[in-house]
Amino acid sequence: MNDPENIFSIPDEYFLAKLMQTKMPFGKYKDVYLIDLPENYIVWFSQKGFPKGELGDMLKVMYEVKLNGLDYLFKK
Repeated sequence: MNDPENIFSIPDEYFLAKLMQTKMPFGKYKDVYLIDLPENYIVWFSQKGFPKGELGDMLKVMYEVKLNGLDYLFKK
């Protein structure tokens, strides 16, 4: 990412493309694309704490997307 302190500063095309292709690697929704995770699951992560690293960054972005009703941007 361009700025690890502010993951929302400048959209990174590679990051967004990877976000669309990444599946949840563990848990109840293992193998579900991050963009298809239910909102309540992502909200739960926001309350309990996002994982560290790139997966956590992706889930934080998905939280903002779901929170602001922008998930339609990722649909064909």
